[in-house]
Amino acid sequence: MQTEVFAPWDDPDQKPLIRFKSVKKQFGDFTAIQDLSLDIFEKEFFALLGPSGCGKTTMMRMLAGFETPTSGSIELAGQDIGSVPPNKRSVNMMFQSYALFPHLSIWENIAFGLKRSKMPKGEIEARVEEMLRLTRLEKFKARKPHQISGGQRQRVALARSLAKAPKLLLLDEPLAALDKKLRQDTQFELMDIQEKTGTTFVIVTHDQEEAMTVASRVAVMDEGRLMQVSTPATIYEAPNSVYVADFIGEVNILSGHAKPAGDGLYAVTWADGQPPVIAASNTPYSDGQQVHLAIRPEKVAISEAKPDAENAVEGKVLDIAYLGNLSTYHIALAGGQIIKAQTANTQRISRRSFTWEDTVWLSWTPTAGVLLDQ
Repeated sequence: MQTEVFAPWDDPDQKPLIRFKSVKKQFGDFTAIQDLSLDIFEKEFFALLGPSGCGKTTMMRMLAGFETPTSGSIELAGQDIGSVPPNKRSVNMMFQSYALFPHLSIWENIAFGLKRSKMPKGEIEARVEEMLRLTRLEKFKARKPHQISGGQRQRVALARSLAKAPKLLLLDEPLAALDKKLRQDTQFELMDIQEKTGTTFVIVTHDQEEAMTVASRVAVMDEGRLMQVSTPATIYEAPNSVYVADFIGEVNILSGHAKPAGDGLYAVTWADGQPPVIAASNTPYSDGQQVHLAIRPEKVAISEAKPDAENAVEGKVLDIAYLGNLSTYHIALAGGQIIKAQTANTQRISRRSFTWEDTVWLSWTPTAGVLLDQ
């Protein structure tokens, strides 16, 4: 049975839940957000990803109502929410610090917002129990926040945020305080809860792995601009710029000049005294145009003898990083460039094929890299 792929952004008939229209945000002379337009759809788990100061938290604070756009508009479910105060929006925000009440039990923490909105007692009880089940916290409901772990506190904050059934939940670096293993486990829990509730989640993070794991789509940001908005797979395999390629995961960049070599192929001259490398591209480039070839390390093969491949370059092993499941080799080429190649460590005990100072050959196919002009 084939399951339907969730991709409302590809359907022209779908109306977005959130719409940023030419939004600009200034703080004095500083422009935090520059003429930004973006659609986010219902039931999406959407990630805003970028380095510190790129504008992602400002975007989230505008959605929550803590900041207003300098110009442009933000719509939620077709309504311009610019003048709607935070407590009147169907939006909840989960903070990095979790902001739990230390003197209240877990049950009371989750019920807090429902009591304030004057929900009937029976409905509050049913809703809190439902949230405890969803976040697997039934056993801890009588405890205080200091009596549970960081990962459990994170789930309490999530349960409290979801209790009022918001249309939109904003998560600001929600897993930053957790250790790596717990963070990875919690990412899958977040995805599971988001799917079960059908709530639209927008997460702000600077952790590429986190964004790539949880999100249906990712917006990569830099200096208040959207650099690329797409699915994690597209952003990784088909970045639209050197910035995006470099920001997501590891990448090798060879810069040079393109020369058409027939049928969507280009010969890229990238170093004096080195033969050009061949790269496939659907984007047309003119003769002599400056280009950058982005190749992921796992797509670069490493061998002792010169391989029979269209792209083969010789170099010397400079460094080796053993990462358990992978080994990353840093290879210095004749022109001084450093290329990373990755090999999977499939056997538990294996002698390294290559060691420091060894001369090796690197090779990759014409379709392994992405040609970029910026």
